[in-house]
Amino acid sequence: MEAFFRTHKYLVEHTNAPVRRTLMDEIDWSARMIGIKGTRGVGKTTFLLQYAKEHFDLTDRLCLYINMNNFYFQGRGFVDFADKFYKNGGRVLLIDQVFKQPDWSKELRKCYDMFPNLRIVFTGSSVMRLKEENPELNGIVKSYNLRGFSFREFINLQTGNSFKPYTLNEILADHEHIIKKILPKVSPGKYFNDYIHHGFYPFFQEHRNYSENLLKTMNMMIEVDILLVKQIELKYLTKIKKLFYHLAIDGPKAPNISLLANDIETSRATVMNYIKNLAEARLINIIYPVGHDYPQKPSKVMMHNSNLMYAIYPNKVETQDTMETFFVNSMWKDHKVNQGLRDCHYTVDGDLKFRICDATSPARMRYSQDVIYARFNTEIGKGNQIPLWLFGFLY
Repeated sequence: MEAFFRTHKYLVEHTNAPVRRTLMDEIDWSARMIGIKGTRGVGKTTFLLQYAKEHFDLTDRLCLYINMNNFYFQGRGFVDFADKFYKNGGRVLLIDQVFKQPDWSKELRKCYDMFPNLRIVFTGSSVMRLKEENPELNGIVKSYNLRGFSFREFINLQTGNSFKPYTLNEILADHEHIIKKILPKVSPGKYFNDYIHHGFYPFFQEHRNYSENLLKTMNMMIEVDILLVKQIELKYLTKIKKLFYHLAIDGPKAPNISLLANDIETSRATVMNYIKNLAEARLINIIYPVGHDYPQKPSKVMMHNSNLMYAIYPNKVETQDTMETFFVNSMWKDHKVNQGLRDCHYTVDGDLKFRICDATSPARMRYSQDVIYARFNTEIGKGNQIPLWLFGFLY
C-alpha cells in the first residue's frame, strides 16, 4: 500500500495541466461510481491526477490513484485492494484503464456493494458500452466522455487566454457580438491551421514527432481498444487496419460496402461491424441521413478529427474535407449530425441546415436564409454566415 501512495504522491506532484478541461466542472463528483471514457491520447490519466490535485492534500490518505497496468493486480483483482484502502480510511479510489482487468465490471459492482462510503472514479476506452454491455453497472454508474482539445482549449493553451465555451444556440443567435469579445485578444486565423494539423490530442506538447506519435496511438486504438475490449481475435487485426486505411484515403463519402468486403475478404455484415467499432474507438465518424442509423448503410464516413487525416495520408488532404471534418467533430459532442439535402452539407439536431464553404472562393453562391453558412478563411461573420472557427468554441 505504501508503494502505491508514494507513486500517487509523485504523479500528482508532477501533474501539469495548463488548460483546465471543462468536463472537470460538468461531472457530479458526489456520485459513488463515475466512469470517464475517452479515446487513447486525450488525457484521461492527467484528468484523474488533476482532480486529485485540486481536491485532496498530498499528505492525507483519503484519495489514491492506481493503474491497472500494474502487474500487482493481475490475478489479484482490485476488490481486496479496495478493502484494505477503505479500512485504512480511504474514501476516493481513482482507477485508471479499468478495462485491463478481467471481470472489471463485476469487481466494480462488488466494491459498490461492499463499501458504501467509497467513491470510485475509473477511466476506460471509448469503445466500452458501460451500461449496455455491463448490466451489473446499470443504475449505479454515471458515465462521461473526455474529448481531445477543442479549438477554444487549443487557443487558450497557446495564448494564455481563458475564453469560455458557448452553446450552439448562443453562437447562432449572437455570433457577431461573441466574435467582438474574442478578436481584440487573439486572431483565431493564426492558430486554426495548426489546430487542424496537430491540435486535437494533448500530446502535441511533447517533444516528439507528432505524426509518428499519432500513428502509434491509432494502432494502439485498434490493437488494444477494439480487439481487447470487443474480444476480437488477433487474426482479424490486419482486416480492420486495412479497412480503416481504405476509409481514410477515400475521404468523406459514402462507403462501397460490397467493394470493401471484397478487399478485406469478409462479409458485408462484418464490414459494418468493423465500421461501428472504428467509430466507437473515435477513429471515424459515421454520418447517416435523417431518420437512419446503424446497421443501415451510412451516407458518409469521415475521419473523427482532422489530425488523423494528416497522419494517414498527408499528400491527399483536401481543404474542404478537413473543414467538414472539423465541423462534424466540433458538433459531435452534444449534437446529432446527419447528411444534408440539396443546398446544405449537414443537418444538425434534425432541422438546422449547414453548409461549409470557403469565404474567399471566387465562385458566386446564392445564399439561402434557410441555411447556416460555416465559412472558413475568414474571422468574421454576419447574419447566417458564421466563421467556421467559432464552432470550435462549443466545448
